[in-house]
Amino acid sequence: MSTTDTGIGRVTAQAWFQRVLALMVFVVLIGVVVTALTITATARVTDTLVRQIQPAATEAYRLQSALANQETGVRGYAITADPQFLAPFTLGREDEPRAVAHLRELLAGRPQLLADVDAIEKAAQVWHDDYAQPLIASITPGAVRPLDTVATAVGKVEFDALRDRFTILNTDLSAAVENGRHDLSHKRAVRNVALFGMVIAFLVTSLVLTVLVRRLVARPLRELAAASLRVADGDFDHRIAVAGPADLAIVAEAVESMRRRIAAELESSRVQEALLAGQAADLDQQAAELRRSNTELEQFAYVASHDLREPLRKVASFCELLEQRYGDQLDERARQYIEFAVDGAKRMQILIEDLLTFSRVGRVHDAVAVTDLDRVLDRALANLSAAVEDSGLQVERPARLPELTAEPTQLIMLWQNLLSNAIKFRRPEVPPTVRIDCEAEPGDPDGWRFTVSDNGIGIAPEFAEQVFVLFRRLHGRDDYSGTGIGLALCKKIVEFHGGRIWIDTDYTGGTRICFTLFERMRYSASASSSES
Repeated sequence: MSTTDTGIGRVTAQAWFQRVLALMVFVVLIGVVVTALTITATARVTDTLVRQIQPAATEAYRLQSALANQETGVRGYAITADPQFLAPFTLGREDEPRAVAHLRELLAGRPQLLADVDAIEKAAQVWHDDYAQPLIASITPGAVRPLDTVATAVGKVEFDALRDRFTILNTDLSAAVENGRHDLSHKRAVRNVALFGMVIAFLVTSLVLTVLVRRLVARPLRELAAASLRVADGDFDHRIAVAGPADLAIVAEAVESMRRRIAAELESSRVQEALLAGQAADLDQQAAELRRSNTELEQFAYVASHDLREPLRKVASFCELLEQRYGDQLDERARQYIEFAVDGAKRMQILIEDLLTFSRVGRVHDAVAVTDLDRVLDRALANLSAAVEDSGLQVERPARLPELTAEPTQLIMLWQNLLSNAIKFRRPEVPPTVRIDCEAEPGDPDGWRFTVSDNGIGIAPEFAEQVFVLFRRLHGRDDYSGTGIGLALCKKIVEFHGGRIWIDTDYTGGTRICFTLFERMRYSASASSSES
């Protein structure tokens, strides 16, 4: 019979646990109450026995000793007529009322024992009044006389009656002690039975809780785990049964719903996998075609550059020869036309060289190695030594630049283009100054941020993005020479190394160009695509 059939499935495991725990709490409360009552009764009996009955027996013995001392003192005084023999009598008379008062205090609430004390007190008073006091009054200190046998006999009879009263009191006290001990043993037995019963109840409820946990939680969980592992091993069509208490049934239903969803997604993924396999094959074919096309494009670039540079070189050379041989026969306008032709040919050669350089970035690699940026910067300054000397360029640089994993040739081109721009776009009559700063990139422990600041003519904020576009010029060729490739080349170099480059538009003292590089080279996505 399943747990659902017995009605267990309609109740949650938490509810079952709460019921068992409530039963345990009830058992504990009953045990605590019974134990507290038995312990209280045991303590009460023990207190009565230890603090009342046994001290009363001791006090009765003290009272008996006080009366015996009185009898001994009277008898010695009667024989010797010596007052010093009355000392025990006097001491006993002082102890007697204290002992009686203490006995009455200890035996409060026990009328039988108090009646025995009253009888002893009356008998002692009779002995005092009829024998002891008259005998002491009839004796003259120091005058010895024969004993009055009649009075002595009367005193003996009365004191024997007093002893009989003490015997009765001691017997009743012994009986009270015995009854107290018996009552104490009974209370202790009841206490032990209550404690043992509580332990048994705990064991029974613990056993019930264990069986309940095994039936309500452990077994359904094992079944759920086994079914889940079966699904995890690849049997996605195996249905996970819903059983157990309501909450575990909800979990099983959720797992079953997840299995159905996974099975549906798996079927969908198989369809997608087949589709992606076809697309991957198409992409591989396109990648191979792209690599072939890139190889042909690179070969075309080299061939085109060689084929274009040679005619341009001839045009420039023959125009110069034409000017040298027939210059005296040409007018000013003809010579100007020849200069235009020569200048155009030379600019075309420069443009071809720059385009080749731009296309080679990310395509033709030098050996990537740990590169000292100080040496790279020195090489760039050495390449621009003539322009630096002519313009009076001053470079402020850090005491030490970091070492990075990069392509040194490309970083030389980067520094060279940035410095040449600072020289080219300087203010008239103002020596160019370039300040280079380097700091760690915020949020990236592997990165470095570089800033190149000059005191030139600056770049308007609205052109901060356009200056990195290929062939985009902000000035006419008559004002500033160049092909408009320099900053585009810088951007391509920085992005190929995984960094970024931008214009700091907040800087107003000229132009400030910022870029980032990393200690370990990070190839950008665009660089990777151009490589392929």
